[in-house]
Amino acid sequence: MNERQLIATIRDKASFLCVGLDPDPDRMPPHLGTGPDAVLAFNKAIIDATADLAVAYKPNVAFYEALGPDGWDVLSDTLAAIPSDCLRIADAKRGDIGNTATRYARAAFEQWGADAVTVAPYMGRDSVEPFLAFEDKWTILLAATSNPGAADFEFHGAEGGQPLWRRVFEVSRTYEGAERLMYVVGATRPDWLAECRAAAPDRFLLVPGVGAQGGTLASVCDAGWAEDLAGGLLVNVGRSLLYASAETDFAAAARREALAIQQAMAVVLASDR
Repeated sequence: MNERQLIATIRDKASFLCVGLDPDPDRMPPHLGTGPDAVLAFNKAIIDATADLAVAYKPNVAFYEALGPDGWDVLSDTLAAIPSDCLRIADAKRGDIGNTATRYARAAFEQWGADAVTVAPYMGRDSVEPFLAFEDKWTILLAATSNPGAADFEFHGAEGGQPLWRRVFEVSRTYEGAERLMYVVGATRPDWLAECRAAAPDRFLLVPGVGAQGGTLASVCDAGWAEDLAGGLLVNVGRSLLYASAETDFAAAARREALAIQQAMAVVLASDR
């Protein structure tokens, strides 16, 4: 899915919702059973219930690795179950150099079937450009996250006294294939989000942290909106949607949650910002 197609999908669905598919077996409805098959059944039910309301899905690879060898099949089958009009994001947070980075990219794009993968930029150009070499795919760089430990490095001064996250934006835009970059920016600090939008006015931002982590849709849109990109935001919602119910109606409850978010997004998209 290229940028033009993504923007068209956002407008068609009046949504910029990204559903985080991070299935926790301890929180899944008991009637599904246990094991990899139960996780896949859970994921497919969530996808089927929300596909007309979401523009992206983001399975976090760790939740599938934790299932053992069968988890890789569950991940691939989950990504395959996502409709083609939705962006498939593998949240792997990879970060290595040279041939290793290329192998990580091939795993995500060719084996799993992802459209995008999250990448840690700490090791620099040669850890990112192997992902950008895939012309029809997206690379989503971690930039300004909202976890407490982000202060250790991301918000620490770099050259010229700038925080490291700002250098991530500035330098990555010089990489070969930089037009296929997106950035991860947390929702819980709108002031950071506004600064990140100013640093990347023409790039999509993947924004986790709305819902269970305390971020709000209104504050994210106020701080991060990019009109030329139909907002330029992919707002990720995970736990508050996945676990809206732990009973047999879990998929219907997830749909109600997704519908409420989509309707709020439709109002924003229709407004004259």
